[in-house]
Amino acid sequence: MGRAEKPLDPDAGPLPRFAHGLRELRRIAGSPTYRDMAARAGYSAPTLSGAATGERLPSLPVTLAYVEVCGGPREEWERRWHALADELSARPVAAAEDEPAPYRGLARYGTEDGALFFGRDQLVADLVALVREHRFVAVVGASGSGKSSLLRAGLVRELRGLGERDGRPAALRICTPGPTPLRTHAALLEPVPGDADTVLVVDQFEEVFTLCRDAAERAEFIGRLLPARAPADARAAAGPGLRVVIAVRADFYGRCTDHHGLVDALNAATLLVGPLSPEQVREAVVKPAAAGRLVVERALTARIVADVAQEPGALPLMSHALLELWRRRRSRTLTLEAYEAIGGVQGAVAHTAEEVFAGFTARRTALARGLLLRLITPGEGTPDTRRPAARAELAGSEEAEQVLEALVRARLLTVDGTGVDLTHEALITAWPRLRDWVESDRERLRLQRRLTRSAEEWEELGRDPGALYRGARLLAARDAFLTADGPAPDLTPLEREFLTVSVRTGRFVQPALVRLRRFVRSRWWLVFRLAALCAVVLWTVWFLNRDHP
Repeated sequence: MGRAEKPLDPDAGPLPRFAHGLRELRRIAGSPTYRDMAARAGYSAPTLSGAATGERLPSLPVTLAYVEVCGGPREEWERRWHALADELSARPVAAAEDEPAPYRGLARYGTEDGALFFGRDQLVADLVALVREHRFVAVVGASGSGKSSLLRAGLVRELRGLGERDGRPAALRICTPGPTPLRTHAALLEPVPGDADTVLVVDQFEEVFTLCRDAAERAEFIGRLLPARAPADARAAAGPGLRVVIAVRADFYGRCTDHHGLVDALNAATLLVGPLSPEQVREAVVKPAAAGRLVVERALTARIVADVAQEPGALPLMSHALLELWRRRRSRTLTLEAYEAIGGVQGAVAHTAEEVFAGFTARRTALARGLLLRLITPGEGTPDTRRPAARAELAGSEEAEQVLEALVRARLLTVDGTGVDLTHEALITAWPRLRDWVESDRERLRLQRRLTRSAEEWEELGRDPGALYRGARLLAARDAFLTADGPAPDLTPLEREFLTVSVRTGRFVQPALVRLRRFVRSRWWLVFRLAALCAVVLWTVWFLNRDHP
């Protein structure tokens, strides 16, 4: 599964604007994977992906190959490339607007961000030791504790370095389960033949509980991840094979006890991820800034340490605040004044989000509300979680598409090909507007998640009438999603059609069922039963005596 591209703000400078245009070409072309593009372009997937990062100007041949694979106008993009090259060459390097940020905001640190990943050295070393000793390792921590960044910018980067030094580089794979983990990732569960290990990293393992609704598929997927005989085989045996590292949110750790083999494997090798210490927070603030030749005011560092150290789940909020400070830097200095202006660690996310909403009309605010709530699964005895969704499910009109793009530019959402996701679950609790929406619509959200699944199943079954809503489910959905003007506007076309057909069918079925129940309760039901009994007796007598005149 390919990793999500980092959000781009086309208004941030000429390079991001150029890269955003390339991404739009790819989206219009149907969002082919970079691997598929590479097969036709003659350049590697990382080269083509790098052309659309907005961090540097790709070469002209790479740009034109990207454009041609996506069916774009070659001459127009050649002119745009030369114009941008001229503009960049005329600007002083120190004043370049496309200087890469040393912080990643709400987004996780990726495998390419290891040079900016600080504060977790000992934890990375402990995790590497566990992975080399065991076939199955679990990383457990609260939401926002940095598990995804630890796996990508820490573990994967370190394993690559160790493999290169040993001359036996491991095959490294990363995925998230999604709604159909076994069907989607079956190929990843087979080790690569050779004399080195295959390491499969399963991030956001809790999705097997929150997104996968097929209990049999969930159980088989988990079983395929485990060593042949846990826990004995959880300890590394001689010879290469598949090693699995999962990252699971602490509040879903209890759900893992539903699978006996998983319990044995977790008991053998589990790494707990806690909050950063004051010294680790200081490293995470100062060292990335130093790598970018920036200065952090001492008073600012002390304030962030006081706000974040030992606070569980605070890392994405801190990283977002630091990114906003970088955008508001005074010359090359990050200041306490700017930190206070954005509301500190706790207020920075809300500050960014409300800046976006300040430019929305009432209609666009309503569209954004429906869009954001579709990306959340309300918890049932557990905290609320994010829910990745297809872009087609969210943007059903040109105006909805524009709202989506505005949220992506603000780094509140992440787009990966045709999929959209909240940049981090911290948004759900750190942004008061979104938190209030979830609370006020909690029951409706649960009904909507069920409606989405039911509509998709109806479609998969060839629109079988037996899959339509009836009875109490139909009444609940009708009350929640039908208005005087028809189905609610925040439903997808498939959901609207499913609900409409269910209601239409129910208008015929329900009265018939009511009449049948009334008939059963009436005295005519007794007469009918006696008549039927007499008919059976007469037929039996005739059948037994038909050969005896």
